Amino acid sequence: MRLKARVRAVAENNKANRALEKLIAKQLRIGKTAVRVISGETSRAKIIRIDGDPSVLTAAIEALAG
Repeated sequence: MRLKARVRAVAENNKANRALEKLIAKQLRIGKTAVRVISGETSRAKIIRIDGDPSVLTAAIEALAG
């Protein structure tokens, strides 16, 4: 599944990646440490790892996607 997100943080010292992780965690109502960028740190397309119960996370992500 692909989602689009925008953050205002600048892309230096991983600030934009950390802001993206925080945004996703807030929207899914989970802890910030449960969300990590695992691939694409320097590109616009990223792969995100989200730790938690798969059924709960799937429902939450589908609700975000609309």
